[in-house]
Amino acid sequence: AGKLVRDALGFGGHAATDPAPALDPALDLTTRIAMAKTVLSAMSLTRNFAPIVLIAGHGADVTNNPHESALHCGACGGFAGDVNARLLAGLLNDPEIRAGLRDDGIEIPADTVFLPALHHTTTDAVTLFEQDLPATSTPRDLSRLKGWLSAAGHLARAERARRLPRAANPAALAARARDWAETRPEWGLAGCRAFIAAPRHRTGGADLSGQAFLHDYDWHRDRDFGVLELILTAPVVVASWISLQYYGSTVAPGLFGGGNKLLHNVVGGIGVLEGNNGAPRPGLPWQSVHDGTGFQHEPLRLSVIVEAPREAMSDILARHPGVRALFDNGWLHLIAMDQAGRLAWRYTGDLQWRPFAGGVKATADEAGTVPSPGTLAAE
Repeated sequence: AGKLVRDALGFGGHAATDPAPALDPALDLTTRIAMAKTVLSAMSLTRNFAPIVLIAGHGADVTNNPHESALHCGACGGFAGDVNARLLAGLLNDPEIRAGLRDDGIEIPADTVFLPALHHTTTDAVTLFEQDLPATSTPRDLSRLKGWLSAAGHLARAERARRLPRAANPAALAARARDWAETRPEWGLAGCRAFIAAPRHRTGGADLSGQAFLHDYDWHRDRDFGVLELILTAPVVVASWISLQYYGSTVAPGLFGGGNKLLHNVVGGIGVLEGNNGAPRPGLPWQSVHDGTGFQHEPLRLSVIVEAPREAMSDILARHPGVRALFDNGWLHLIAMDQAGRLAWRYTGDLQWRPFAGGVKATADEAGTVPSPGTLAAE
């Protein structure tokens, strides 16, 4: 009864921060060095390290929401990403790992610190796990970083509050996370429409409206296109799960959606019923894609835009029939960006490509927006 009253009044507490996670079973040094190298290479983060490198997972801080896993990290199996961020930072702060990376051609400066963090997507607050840092590491400019994160959170809340019902005041977003009767604490990834793997300057300054998964990738530094293969077979596949979950829950909510949150009953911790009988409901609840007046997710097939040679992408698709089927069957669209930053080629299936007439510039135009990848893919 006490917990019921506390949560109803919005005074629900948060569990204390867990101790730094450790690999179990422990891995040998060679394996850990290879793991660190793979992750850094996949992020194109192999040089020009800043004094503080922030490694942030993300998760939703919500109350009484059986669908909170849909607001967590899809690549983490529906859990928050703080454990992954803390494990990776621990690896990269290890002197033995850095020595091994140096032998493999990745030189991390001695004064660089990898700082793990968790981005709370409902409130846009960022928790820094400073306690995980080695005792000998004292990051420079940490207070300035905290100021930047606070300012960024304020801007993000102001932007997101415009879309959420009854959230005209950005300060109310924190209260929504604690409100156990709130059916829309956040929109999650509603509105996702594109995945872009290209150098970050291609989209820098463009207003993507929070609708694109961004992956910093430079194919000129990708020997044998191993990172490109990793991108197409891992992050792109995860993005397809997310996109198709929202797509199905929007176009066929009766079949693929989760039903009405107001009528949900949790069953055995594995699913929900709509009411007190029937089959467990899959997908996302109606409140995750609709604001009561109109849709908040435009059901487009995800456009995957990659700056890389078409031949390399075709070769990878030929070796991975499961991934190729996503594009050949039209569940995803694949678009190749040329070295001028233009959307130049569209994959048409069966390892064939068709050029866009005249190409389409992917960087910001005079209005500060980019052409809709979903619209391009539908042409």
